[in-house]
Amino acid sequence: MWRREPGTVVRRVAPFPEQVTGPFAIIAGLQIPRVPTEWTPHAHPLHELVWVRGGTLTSRVEDRVFTVSEGHGLWMPAGVVHGGRATAGAKFYEAFFAPDRAPFAFEGPRAIAMTPLLESLLTHLSRTDLDAAARARAESVVFDVLEPSQRELALQLPGDARIDAIAEALLDDPADCRSLEDWARWLGISDRTITRAFRRATGLSFAQWRQVLRAHRALTLLSEGADVATVSETLGYTQPSTFIAAFRRVMGTTPGAFFDAADSAPEGVRNPVSPVRNS
Repeated sequence: MWRREPGTVVRRVAPFPEQVTGPFAIIAGLQIPRVPTEWTPHAHPLHELVWVRGGTLTSRVEDRVFTVSEGHGLWMPAGVVHGGRATAGAKFYEAFFAPDRAPFAFEGPRAIAMTPLLESLLTHLSRTDLDAAARARAESVVFDVLEPSQRELALQLPGDARIDAIAEALLDDPADCRSLEDWARWLGISDRTITRAFRRATGLSFAQWRQVLRAHRALTLLSEGADVATVSETLGYTQPSTFIAAFRRVMGTTPGAFFDAADSAPEGVRNPVSPVRNS
């Protein structure tokens, strides 16, 4: 995924017991990584829903990179191999759903709108003193209000051997400002080949794809407290106004407005009582 930041803690995920008992909607808890934290690729036997407050979560699933920011979650179907990263200080939450008891299933990872009601219900279901009837009522409402988000920030990686080296180089250093012609000379192919390959594999031009990649990285940097000028320089923009315009093209709003909207959203109840598992 992105270049690993200094001080990043890399964790392996403990496997679930062979027999998972208990209710099908389970809040495993909350953790607040004090440093950037990365989870190695893994899969769960249960559907998983993860979300963060006060930071961002990035997950790579095969040839896609998802960035989850304030107010959104990521649904990961059971059995899907994924790795992830959370920014330092982010409040990291997760819930698990037994596939044989869920009334629906998304075929692949999906962004989920984390409304205050949904968060409150999931927190309520983390309690260990609920009787069966109370739990059943709450669980049924969860599935009524759990809906895909209208905004999903997912970066499609090319998956084309001719241009994969460009994608990996930019993931490692989004500030790399080499032109299409520079990349063509580096790879020994024509710039038209690169253009066609990016469009065919990702649906975007090379320039658009790089803008989306930089927007992903910008969300992480901004959530960690970097100012716009620093993010602009880090991502290779000549001036902050250029970065703000590029961010707006991808996200539909300016960085300041994006995070102001997230900060002003009501948080609901966020005090899970169960210990967290590593996701």
